[in-house]
Amino acid sequence: MPLTTAQKDAIAHVSAQAPALSDWCARIFDFGETAWREYQSAAWYVETLRAEGFTVEEGSGGMPTAFCADWQNDVGSGEMPIIGMYAEYDAVPGNCQAATTHKAPREGLGYQAGGHTDPHSGLGISGLGGLLATKSAMIKHGIRGGLRFTGEPAEKVRGSKPIHAAKGYYDGLAAMLSFHPFYMLPMCNTVRLDTHCGAAYSMIYRFICDAPEGWGAADGAPIPQSHSAVRAPGANDALVMMYQSSKMLRESMLPHQGGWSISEAILTAGQATADNLPAGLAEVQYMMRVPTLAMVDQVTAVLDRNAAAAADMTGCRWERHWVCKSRPGLANHAIAGTVWESLQAVGAPEWGAEAIGIAQDIQKNLGLSPMDHPFLDACSNLIDPEQAEAILRHDLPPSQRNSTSDDYTDMTWHTPTARFYIARPALKSPAGAGAYPAWVMNAMGGIPATIDPMVQTAAKVLAVSALRLLQDKTARDAAMDEFKQRTGGGIGGTDWCAPLCDYDPPVHFRWPEYVTTPRGRDWWIPSAMPGA
Repeated sequence: MPLTTAQKDAIAHVSAQAPALSDWCARIFDFGETAWREYQSAAWYVETLRAEGFTVEEGSGGMPTAFCADWQNDVGSGEMPIIGMYAEYDAVPGNCQAATTHKAPREGLGYQAGGHTDPHSGLGISGLGGLLATKSAMIKHGIRGGLRFTGEPAEKVRGSKPIHAAKGYYDGLAAMLSFHPFYMLPMCNTVRLDTHCGAAYSMIYRFICDAPEGWGAADGAPIPQSHSAVRAPGANDALVMMYQSSKMLRESMLPHQGGWSISEAILTAGQATADNLPAGLAEVQYMMRVPTLAMVDQVTAVLDRNAAAAADMTGCRWERHWVCKSRPGLANHAIAGTVWESLQAVGAPEWGAEAIGIAQDIQKNLGLSPMDHPFLDACSNLIDPEQAEAILRHDLPPSQRNSTSDDYTDMTWHTPTARFYIARPALKSPAGAGAYPAWVMNAMGGIPATIDPMVQTAAKVLAVSALRLLQDKTARDAAMDEFKQRTGGGIGGTDWCAPLCDYDPPVHFRWPEYVTTPRGRDWWIPSAMPGA
């Protein structure tokens, strides 16, 4: 479909804003803030959006680092369709990498600090670039409609979107556009068609040993000294038992098909001491990625039993606190087709001589011979959604409807949602060289010459798609009609999956973060050690 004048102007706006988008992306990359602790990143987005004329609710959904920004072009009369976009900006602990061609943490930090892996720094600025280009074209061409832009913290623990969904932030939208940097083939410069991401549950099991004296003999300790008395093993032992028993039972928790995963992270309680008292608190977080809700409920039941057994044996009590309960995604062919047409019109990203030189420098620093064409060919090619779907389905059971995990899926139950991918820079591996270390992709996500092509391309696709939906009632109605058909009538319909979120935002746990002390600003586990 030929581009409208408004769509062409939006593309030109992104190109004109390229230097600003590059600077903004580098800034969020350097913040490197992790889940539920993205204070600087969220504040920057709020300030920027307000300066652009958006009305911004800070702390949306009860989440301190979330926001919801709205803007309307109330011209003319008739429908006021509102298109949704969003930013993510959380980084990942243990992935601190500078924007350079060799392995190095960002200045003043150690490798255990936060760093962008996907990278959400580029994801969020792509969304912002597309949003502002759409707004500019709407004003210039008198296009009636609105824009909603949500700030989505803690995506790495599937944090904000189930909460925003349950509190109605996606209700009433004409459509939602969801972009993610390419992270696995064939999901590169394409749009998801049928097989959307699956369900995800995450929870923290907390073990508390607040009455260790009650675990021993009823008549009391044989030696009347507190440090020598019979006492409970304590919370650390409970955590170890939980960790080990769940590892052993992992293959019994789910059917042996469908693709699923369970991962865990031990949250540090900071109980460093030379005393011999039993630990009073220990926490372990689990994340489950599965195709169906029935599977995730089965795993939860097993984990609950393991927690109860571990607590009984160690003189503890246990609690389960939800981090996320995310629904499997809902397909929508109509809006996927609209975004695919936009992606074809914009084209795939391209990397110029400067980016190629950077890639070659990385290869040299790894002891590899630099390649004339170092980037994966797929990064600069489009792949038809039907072809991508066929490749994705090749290794999946026919009955499986969802695969992998991402919490954008909660949006799909509230409005027609398109999920598309644009290539981030990825390098070819020379024959026999094996995989690149993780720092390579992390670094290229922060180097402007390598990440900017993705940001600009994604922003253009977002703007062209949004304007198509705003200007073309037929395309907009087709997406909404399919949404209502698949849900049995829309929100609340007979085939609708209601929000699963029945918990408060889990912001009060000991999530990794940056801290400021008399020693200065550092990662919460000090990394600026002499000789480090």
